[in-house]
Amino acid sequence: MNATCYCDLFCGRYSVGANDCCPDFLTFCLSGDPAPTSATEKPPTSTTRHQPRCIKDGMEYEDGFSIKENCNYCTCKQKAWICTKKVCLVHQEMIQSINSRHVGWTASNYSHFWGMTLDEGIRYRLGTIPPSANILAMNAIKVIADLKYDMPEFFIASYKWPGWIHGPLDQHNCAASWAFSTATVAADRIAIHSMGRRKANLSPQNLISCDTKNPNGCSGGRIDSAWWYLRHHGLVSNECYPFSMDYKYGKDTCMMASRPAGNGKRHATMTCPNSVVNSNEISLCTPPYRIPSNETEIMKEILENGPVQAVMQVHGDFFLYKEGIYRYTNVAKRMPENDQKQGTHSVKLTGWGHQKGPDGKKVKFWIATNSWGKWWGENGSFRIVRGENESGIEQLIIGVWGQSGPN
Repeated sequence: MNATCYCDLFCGRYSVGANDCCPDFLTFCLSGDPAPTSATEKPPTSTTRHQPRCIKDGMEYEDGFSIKENCNYCTCKQKAWICTKKVCLVHQEMIQSINSRHVGWTASNYSHFWGMTLDEGIRYRLGTIPPSANILAMNAIKVIADLKYDMPEFFIASYKWPGWIHGPLDQHNCAASWAFSTATVAADRIAIHSMGRRKANLSPQNLISCDTKNPNGCSGGRIDSAWWYLRHHGLVSNECYPFSMDYKYGKDTCMMASRPAGNGKRHATMTCPNSVVNSNEISLCTPPYRIPSNETEIMKEILENGPVQAVMQVHGDFFLYKEGIYRYTNVAKRMPENDQKQGTHSVKLTGWGHQKGPDGKKVKFWIATNSWGKWWGENGSFRIVRGENESGIEQLIIGVWGQSGPN
């Protein structure tokens, strides 16, 4: 399937009577004429079949030849290209339309996404199962605003807590934003609440491989179950249990079941999968709590206690985000229905700000850390409209406290 074929006219020539040609050599290459029997004999040119050809980028291709264009395959049939019609993750028409309409953010062609379909992007690059009705019914803890000072217009968590806020990792094609967002929010919070005594970046792989309440690992999971695991078992550092896209440590095999050793110490009973690392210290947290879906209270929570976890809906245009203040565009809404598929994703909110939009009016934004690597967006992060629940990002906001205990 989709192989590149050609006629090897040297087959059967190395010794008289030998025949190492393909079974269909005669019918396909020589129209039924006998194969040459000696190294000096040449096939008659008058009987060679001239296949219909297709032209692509100045090159000729024989009938039946297939090439891949982005996420689609095109096959040459009777001088015409017949192509599949899948919706690609990198959508050139959408990129051009977004960038020409000045929607407040710019789109880019990412080589990491080239060749993937929109369905594959949603299936492999997100991975948070939509919160259940019970989770959405959680009572929010209301934050009492301090009237002694006004909320700053700009805030970035890493400026207030330098060295304690962890940057973006890359989940690659592992649908585990549920694990990456939970681990990084917990790591930031534990570093802040321990005053820097515990500042290791926590291991998403520890959750992916060991959380039995999320048995699908890289095929999606629930953030509430991830927080349950972190509370009862804890996580080791990302250095101790590094992320493995090739499942070196096993998709379903837990190489390090994190849990307190039973003697009051915060160390796992197993050694690190990364044998170079000696520390198998684990970190735990208290039960998570929900912050009200109000921008002022979310801001207050981030300012006082650190970054929070947010769940959002991702549409096809979000994959193309390069810089600016994101909002789901009218360009994407006008695309065919197949282009409007969406999925659920979880990210980390780390700050906020505002700037003038294309129309000169002030546009407020959140600063969020994604889990697609630093090559995506604004060095791995993105800005998104604040105060309008854009893409549902303010609907479910989760915070947590690092659990106190022996060092």
